[in-house]
Amino acid sequence: MRTAQILGVYAGKPEDRWGGKAPSSIRKSLIKGAVQLTETGIAEDQQADLAVHGGPEKALHHYPSEHYANWAERFGTSLFAYEPGTFGENISSSGFTEEDLCIGDVFAAGTARLQICQGRQPCWKLNMHTQNPALAAHFQKTGKTGWYYRVLETGVFKAGDSMTLIDRPCPDWNLKDVIFARFNPKLESSTASALANLAVLADPWRAAFAKKVDPDFVEDTSRRLPGS
Repeated sequence: MRTAQILGVYAGKPEDRWGGKAPSSIRKSLIKGAVQLTETGIAEDQQADLAVHGGPEKALHHYPSEHYANWAERFGTSLFAYEPGTFGENISSSGFTEEDLCIGDVFAAGTARLQICQGRQPCWKLNMHTQNPALAAHFQKTGKTGWYYRVLETGVFKAGDSMTLIDRPCPDWNLKDVIFARFNPKLESSTASALANLAVLADPWRAAFAKKVDPDFVEDTSRRLPGS
């Protein structure tokens, strides 16, 4: 049985941080005590652009604390402190990472029930926030993106609580493999088709995989990842 401990719970509000750029809520603060979870996330957490963030299929972003040592070693900490809670996540944990999980996994967290429904698509805001123009691309390359939950049952949870796997409906779809598939420009049509029809996967990812069924499809990521 997979279990992780919640190290911190975080929320933020939209800020105008970069001249000429859209506002962002990527900078989040630690919440002390229990938080109430609704169908769209933590009550205190606000999103700057609901077209690409938030909503029932992105109610919570979870980033495993295990990855931070890798980023600190790779990029150093002179410009940015690579430590839990600094990538815009709502939950930081210790105990499992993407390679230990599957799409559709259901977890008990406090009195809430959460289901993994997609990975994170890193964008230019992550680069700006960390002062590292290479970070978003490395997120994709390594598959260390973290993941999003939909809320199956609202409830209350807090730092220190355990997150326990209680159901695994899709054991054949490892989360890290699905993340790699999402960013693979040469994904096999059969795999793309299977993922496009995977009911527990978030609709935007299913739609993206449906496009990848066409072997001639080329995804334009220039707006999300300038320079890509």
